Amino acid sequence: MRAVRIADHGGPDVLRVEEPDRSEPGGHELLVEVEAAGVNPVDTYFRDGSYVPVGLPFTPGVDFAGTVAKAGEHVDGFEVGDRVYGTGIGNGEYQGSYAEYATVPDDRVVELPDGVDMIQAGAAGVVACTAWRALVDHADLGPAEHCLVHGGSGGVGHVAVQIAAAVHARCITTAGPEYHDDLTAFGAETVLDYGRDDLADAVLDASDGGVDVILDHRLNDYLQFDADVAATDATVVGIGENDPAPGFSAVASARAKDVGYKMMSMFNTPDLRVPLRGVAHLMEAGALEVEVARTYDLEEADDAQRDVMNESFFGKLVVEP
Repeated sequence: MRAVRIADHGGPDVLRVEEPDRSEPGGHELLVEVEAAGVNPVDTYFRDGSYVPVGLPFTPGVDFAGTVAKAGEHVDGFEVGDRVYGTGIGNGEYQGSYAEYATVPDDRVVELPDGVDMIQAGAAGVVACTAWRALVDHADLGPAEHCLVHGGSGGVGHVAVQIAAAVHARCITTAGPEYHDDLTAFGAETVLDYGRDDLADAVLDASDGGVDVILDHRLNDYLQFDADVAATDATVVGIGENDPAPGFSAVASARAKDVGYKMMSMFNTPDLRVPLRGVAHLMEAGALEVEVARTYDLEEADDAQRDVMNESFFGKLVVEP
């Protein structure tokens, strides 16, 4: 099979398309013929050595969608030819999805409904499961609550806006002006330019004086901001922060409101099939669309990894093996 491989850590130029042997699935594994593999910043961390995989050479790619090519002897519920999607590979334990075939454990994959686009599903895994876990599991977001999603045009952000809308929360999000109409169409009640000088005042006005749930991917920039715009008993969920020591400038504002902070990683999900099935249901029902900004072939994986670290696109990037 053809696969993108990393022999040594470094920049995007270390990615090479090679022809390794196709692995055989073990007892509780599936061999999936990959049709789409989402591109995520975490893929670049394994490549550059910030996160170290178990061994090299290594194939990146956490997310995947495709069809079952072979099932291990102890697998139940899947047959050859089934449409599936999932996440949680390509992180050291399993080789990744920038390949024509990927071996995946059967507890990180679910059936993909016939009406769901395969390319969107391949882009969904990390961002959709992260947004689901943040808003549904950790924040218990409910109808009519005010929810602030920082960076609504990003991968997690644009999915989080739609999940908030699906539970009938009142979603406020931030984005560049060019994405405001898209996010309104996805269900955001208020879309604000993140560059405006009076952003905190605008959030307070839009939330009737305070936000109940905040999803933040840049705590180093917004930790204090979140405390300032939070309602009493608000929950702030932090994801994807690379700054080792984000801090408050006035922690008393958080303490006075009993604000709760929850730091999370999708990789700690007890059972990935739960959010995967929830997201699949929303996609099938037309309540969630994963916006795919661009697609790449295997030979363009280096360009995909350069582009994913540039925030000047709306939604997700996908490799099509």
